[in-house]
Amino acid sequence: MSVDQTRDIAGEDEKAAARAVTTVAASAASYPVAPGHRLNVRSGPGTGYSVVRVLPEGASVRINCQTPGTWVSGPYGTSNIWDNIGSGQYVSDAYIRTGSDGYVAPRC
Repeated sequence: MSVDQTRDIAGEDEKAAARAVTTVAASAASYPVAPGHRLNVRSGPGTGYSVVRVLPEGASVRINCQTPGTWVSGPYGTSNIWDNIGSGQYVSDAYIRTGSDGYVAPRC
């Protein structure tokens, strides 16, 4: 293998690493809560779970993963998708502006 070929391989590795970093950054996107709403954060993916805290108006969340749960109607439609925003912390996707009616993160 020539020195030039080694450089090409190294360059490809750097490009792959840059793509991986970009993918991780995209998956860690922050999504805003619907304007004018305080949002209950629940211990599980449904309205039957206890409220563990309340997000204030103007809050944004990072979605770790998503899972189906109780159907909820909110400013962004009716959805049974629940967003995991931390350990034992779920919010209804109907109140989060993700730009999609479907899943935007891996399933929990």
